[in-house]
Amino acid sequence: MYKLDFDMYQTIALAVAMLYIGDWLKKRVHFLEKFCIPSPVVGGLLFAIISCILYTFGIIEFSFDETLKSVCMVAFFTSVGFQANIKILKSGGVSLAIFLICVFALIIAQNFLSVGLANVLEINPLIGLCTGSISMVGGHGTAGAFGPVLEDLGLDGATTFCTAAATFGLVAGSLMGGPLGRRLILKNDLLKTAVKADETPLNEEEVKHLRFVSMYAPASYQIALAIGVGTVISFFLSKTGMTFPVYIGAMIVAAFMRNYSEFTGKFSVHIGEINDIGGICLSIFLGIAMITLKLWQLAELALPLIVLLLGQTVLMFLFAYLVVYNVLGRDYDAAILSAGTCGFGMGATPNAMANMQVLTAKFAPSVKAYLLVPIVGSMFADFINSLTITFFINFI
Repeated sequence: MYKLDFDMYQTIALAVAMLYIGDWLKKRVHFLEKFCIPSPVVGGLLFAIISCILYTFGIIEFSFDETLKSVCMVAFFTSVGFQANIKILKSGGVSLAIFLICVFALIIAQNFLSVGLANVLEINPLIGLCTGSISMVGGHGTAGAFGPVLEDLGLDGATTFCTAAATFGLVAGSLMGGPLGRRLILKNDLLKTAVKADETPLNEEEVKHLRFVSMYAPASYQIALAIGVGTVISFFLSKTGMTFPVYIGAMIVAAFMRNYSEFTGKFSVHIGEINDIGGICLSIFLGIAMITLKLWQLAELALPLIVLLLGQTVLMFLFAYLVVYNVLGRDYDAAILSAGTCGFGMGATPNAMANMQVLTAKFAPSVKAYLLVPIVGSMFADFINSLTITFFINFI
């Protein structure tokens, strides 16, 4: 078999090319656009399928330099750390706190279920963990980040397992959310409980999200500073004997910088620009993660993975239907939040927003849901999830 090696520069160029192809396909295939599947995933998965076919027939094997994949991953999760604003958490009131607790409980439940089912199926618990909150609440970003961590622990093909599970979750969460919310609304006649838009403290000041060209350089420096100092934090954390993802220190430093800025006002964190830079890094990271997938590693574990993913689907439905809806007030907003939870509980925040948009367009607006889901899904869920996954990896 001929082996074709891509260096660091060729790897990122191919990843970006697949991103463009994925974007082109999304504009022409309604299914991909409807379920908010990221462009790097679409294009990268197409390349991974072609690569798998070539490998299976003994024609060619691709090898990639993944150096920039790690750099982009750390930069993205550092941008996530900058989202952890304690002021917003405090000002959000009871509803935000309750919803955050629900998401934390979901993360715990997904991991307990994945490990429990793996034990029942008599397979490696780490394989089960690939289908837990790493891929469900975490989505493709966290899947690509923790896959290598699990591979370092001896689980070959972990990145492929995690990515396959995350792709399944995107579709399943999007298919489930709308029908579930519709059933809750109609069955319980919840339209009478819908409320009009009101002033709320949950909104961050819009000025913090304004973008200025001149501020992208300082935003990049802030990310770089957090990453650099974060390596020191990660070094000391590693001395505890526990396994931590490489970016955990950078996330902690970024969160500290954000909140120090908020409470002291001594400097500004350019959060809008940081979000954009993080988004670019995520796209490149996902692109490289997808083109380097080895899909042939899925074959022997196809059946156990199907069982594990079906278990996660049932859990998500029951959790949204029985827990989120009841805990958050059994009203119209709670039904919309249940649909949104299905979206980012098995996929990503854009999927959650798409689920809610379908329902609010048909029935009535839900200001509460549109505020809580982006805040928890984008600002806090990934942060909490990373810490929780780290705990499970070290104690299963």
